[in-house]
Amino acid sequence: MLSVHSDAHFMQQALKEAQKAFELGEVPVGAVVVCQNQIIARSHNLTEQLNDVTAHAEIMAITAAANHLGSKYLDDCTLYVTLEPCIMCAGALHWAQLDRLVYGAPDDKRGFMRFGKQLLHPKTKVEFGIMADECAELMRGFFAERR
Repeated sequence: MLSVHSDAHFMQQALKEAQKAFELGEVPVGAVVVCQNQIIARSHNLTEQLNDVTAHAEIMAITAAANHLGSKYLDDCTLYVTLEPCIMCAGALHWAQLDRLVYGAPDDKRGFMRFGKQLLHPKTKVEFGIMADECAELMRGFFAERR
C-alpha cells in the first residue's frame, strides 16, 4: 500500500492522467501539482484535442495550479510528471519558480536535461526515476500502436 503522501502515490496519480491522454490518442504524459500534500491540479497532454502545440501536460497543470492558488508562482509546490519535461516546459517551470520537480521516465531525445538543470529555477529541486518503468511502458505501448 502506498502512503498517500509518497512520491510513488503522486506519480501513480500522474500515470492515471497519462492513461487519459493515451485513451484520447494524445502522447501519454500526465502531471499533477501537489501543494501541502494535496493535489491542486491535474492534467495530461491535450495538444491534439486543443490543436495547440503548447498544451503539454506540464503547461496545463501549471495554469490550473496557478489559478487554484491565485498566484503565478508555484514556489511551495511539487510537479509530478510521467516523462522528463521538454525545454519549453522547463522554461515555464523556471518562470513559475517551482519548488520541486519529480519525473518518471527520461526523454533522451527531447528532455530538458540534455541542456542541463540550469533551465529550471535555481531553487528547484529535481528527482527522477520514480515509477520510471511504468511511465516508459505506457509510452512504448502508445508508439507501438501507431507504428
